[in-house]
This record gives sequence, C-alpha cells and structure tokens, in this order.
Amino acid sequence: MSSSDDRRVPQIVRPVPPAPVAVPISVNNRSVPIATVAPEVATRTNAAAPPVPVSPATPAVGTRPVARSSISPSMQTAPVQPRPAAVPIPVGEGNQPFVRAVQGAENQQKDKEVTEVAVKAAPPWLVSAVLHMTILILLALLYLVDEGDKQVTVEVVYSDDLGEQLIEDDLTTFDLPTLEIEEPIFSVDLLQVVEPFAAAPELDLSFEANILSSMIEAPSIGLALTGREQGTREALLAAYGGTAETEEAVQLGLQWLARQQDMRSGLWSLTGPYANGGGHENKLAATAMALLAFQGAGNTHRAGKYQRNVARGMEALLRMQDNDGNFFQEGPRNHRLYSQAMASIAICELYGMTKDPKLRAPAQRSIDYAARIQTTALGGWRYEPRLDADTSVTGWFVMALQSGLMGGLIVPSPTLDAVSRFLDKVTKDGVTYAYQVGREPTISMTAEALLCRQYLGWDRNDPRMLEGAQLLLQHPIDYEADEDVYYWYYATQMLHHMGGAEWDEWNRVMRESIPARQVREGPERGSWDPRGDRWGAHGGRLYTTCLSIYNLEVYYRHLPIYRH
Repeated sequence: MSSSDDRRVPQIVRPVPPAPVAVPISVNNRSVPIATVAPEVATRTNAAAPPVPVSPATPAVGTRPVARSSISPSMQTAPVQPRPAAVPIPVGEGNQPFVRAVQGAENQQKDKEVTEVAVKAAPPWLVSAVLHMTILILLALLYLVDEGDKQVTVEVVYSDDLGEQLIEDDLTTFDLPTLEIEEPIFSVDLLQVVEPFAAAPELDLSFEANILSSMIEAPSIGLALTGREQGTREALLAAYGGTAETEEAVQLGLQWLARQQDMRSGLWSLTGPYANGGGHENKLAATAMALLAFQGAGNTHRAGKYQRNVARGMEALLRMQDNDGNFFQEGPRNHRLYSQAMASIAICELYGMTKDPKLRAPAQRSIDYAARIQTTALGGWRYEPRLDADTSVTGWFVMALQSGLMGGLIVPSPTLDAVSRFLDKVTKDGVTYAYQVGREPTISMTAEALLCRQYLGWDRNDPRMLEGAQLLLQHPIDYEADEDVYYWYYATQMLHHMGGAEWDEWNRVMRESIPARQVREGPERGSWDPRGDRWGAHGGRLYTTCLSIYNLEVYYRHLPIYRH
C-alpha cells in the first residue's frame, strides 16, 4: 500500500455492549473473521441496506478523533473497539469488502499482507487486463527494436525523363517542333480503284477461294475504349506519337462539327449547310459519323465538352431505330447498310463508354439485326439485307460487332466465323484483298481486310500480316499523288495495332500531313476540303472531315490490340 494508507480515518464511536460477537465476512468465497463487534453493529454491517451517513465534522459525544481517510463517511459503519481491529467497509454495488490496516499496538497488518489480500480480492478482469497490457508493451518494444535496424532505399524517377511529354492545358499555345521527314519513296499503285459507296457490277459468285482463316481466338478487347478517358487519353497521345498539333487539329475539327448540327433535330447532313457537301443526302450516316468523331475524343451524352451535341445526336438515332434494330429509313440504296453499320458502331460505343442501361437494348438490337441480315452464302454484307457481300461494307459491320464486344454485348460466334470465310474468298494469298469475290485486289480493301483479320484473331507475327503491313507502308499518305482518306483511315488503324517500327514509319508522315491540310481560316475553319479526295465529291466535306479526325484520334481511340 502507498504511504497515504497510513493517514488516520475518523471513526464514529457508539456505546459498546459488554458481550461482543465475531462477525465473519466472505473473501474469495472463504469466511474470514475480521472484527469483534456488538451484535447490533454486526447486524447493521451485514444488512442489505446501506448504512446511515454520519458527518465526520461533528463527532458524537465521547468519541476521540482518528486519522482522516478518502473513504466516504457514509461508508463507515464499524465502532471503535478498546483494541485496534481491521474494519470492514462496504464498497461499490456488490458490497465487496475493502480490507484496510488500522494502526494498532499488537495486530498491525503489514503492507505486504494487505497487498496480498487486495490482489486476491481484485476482480479477475482487472488482473487479465494488467497481464495483457504488459505483454503488449513488451511486444511493441521488441518490434521497435527490430524495425530500427531496417533501412529503406527510395529511387525517384521523374516522368520528365521518360519520353515526350505533353503538359500544356492549352494546346493551341504549344510550341511545336518541326520534324525533319525524309522524302518518301512512293510506289505506283497499279491496283484497281474501288469506290466505297458505289455499286459494282454483278459477278458470278461460284468462285472458290483458298481457305486461309486463322484458328487463333480473337483477342480480348474489353478495355479497347478505355483510352478515351481523361488522363489516359493524354498519356496515350504521348506514348504513341501524337503531338500538340494533332490534338489541336482534332479539337478544331470537333468545333466545326458542332457548328453544323441541327440542334432541333439533333441530326447532321451530308449535303450542307457547309460548302462542298456530298452528292446525296443521308442524315443517318452523317449523324453516326459525327457522333463517332466526338466519342473518339471521350465525349458522351453524360460527360465531355460536347455532351449536349452527343446527347441530341444519340436521341435522334434512337428515334430512327425500329423494333428489329434497323436504323435506316430513307436514302440511296447503296447507303443503306453503310449507314446501318455506322449507327450501330455509334450506339454500341456509347453503351460501352457509359454503361447507360437505356442504351443496352438498342445496342443489342443493332447487333442482333446485323447477324440476321448477314449473307448466308458468302458471310458478309453489302447494300441489301442477306443479298451479296463486299469487303467495304463488311469491314464496317466487323467494327460494329467489335464495338458490341467492347461494350460487353452478345455477339454470335458463327457471325464472326462467317466473316473469316468471306475474307478467305476475296484473297488468293492472305495478304492482298479484293472488293468482291473474283475481282482484283486493291490497296484500300487490303487495309480494311487486314484490320478485320486483326480483330478476328490473326497473330501480329503472322507472315501474311507482316507482309501486308509492308505493302501499306509502300502507299503512305500523300495529298498530291493520291488523296484517299478512306484508305488512310483503315491503314492508320491497322498499322497502329501493329505498333513498332511499322507504326512509327506511318505515323511520322500521318501526324504532319493531315493537320497541315486542315482549313484554318474562314467559315469552314476546322474542316478538311473534300476537293481532290478520291471519294470527296460523293461523301462531301463532313465525310472527309470525320475520317480525318478519326485518323488523328487513333492514338487513344482504340487501344492497340497486340499491346493490351
């Protein structure tokens, strides 16, 4: 016990009868005689009711003062005996005894004895708490001693040291370096010219081509649209060779497209109100193409600078779709399935980018419709449902099906397998591809078919894929020799997926040539003039502008298949 225990406690002395009795109390379930008191005192001490409080400040007549205690006077009940004794004092709700040594001449208890009794009387939870706390303190000391011997070495690598950086928020003020590009060597394109939108003469379809389909499973492309997200887009732009100039051209192009939208209907037009419109009106195709340009830069109906434009365009497309999944209502016959495929890509991409529940059913209907109207005999698509097939229309539908896969929609495997069989029919060597079965191959159809092969599972190092890539590199972007933005669109995608030296060679020319031809002044600022393009008179300014934007978005529009 502490020294404070030696302080004297004032006690209330009452007359003591001549016949004292011994009153036992229970300590640790054993009966221990504590003191000898008068019968009435013993009865009061062991009663259930608490003792009547008596003020220590006014002792009764005939008493003598003793040392003060911190114990409440209301808890003091034992009378003073002729000889010193241990006094039981009820404490707490359970009336547990607290044994205290009171100074006496003969039976003074030692501090050690009182401590032993106190420990024995302590509640079990208190002993357990003290024991566990001691163990925890020892373990903490051992841990700190052990940790003190460890050293951590941190190596800091700054991103400024890794690759070309784009850190400017305002890309229009970015100081662009001038790239030195060696004069390319062009090979003469002796392949037949094919118009992507025009009808071709009917042919004998009994031609049997070699079966060249690869058995490799199509690559996983579930993450293919994630490069369009803010932050990721900037990182990919730098990683794959984009520049501030290419991104500035994209933004100017989107501004031009936004000015051309009819906000009342949400639609765009192929024929105007801009200069040099297309030869035929097709608002479905124009709207789908414009939406793809906005979506390629990360704009959706839920987010982005052009959120309102995309929302109005999306609503217009949804109003056009019928219960079968068909979007096309009116327009030139040879535009029908081109338009259907483009609208399907737009809706499937929007669903894949946002997971908006209201878009899932329309997107799935468009995929189901594509599967139903596929030509059974040939495995592709052309101008009318289930009639004939060509590589140009088929390529757009392959992109629609892949967009469905990107969004997690159900795409029937037999549909994709039939596409592979069709591509086998329009090639003799697996490297070059024709517009239709039995016709001569062209460079534009070769680029489109090779892109389809990539999505359908051909390996990057397949000899036919490598040879095809080299063939495309022999026909680089050249506005003076042969302006063909349709071919450039497919070649850019195919070589971007290839990556490596093939992509670097193509991109060095592409990222300089296309922005340089963009209109920078006047009412058509941000667009690309269709005059001079192989199919510009047919598609018009919106057509050439959208395809040019797709090319410059390639760095983040779809993640490279073979890298991700």
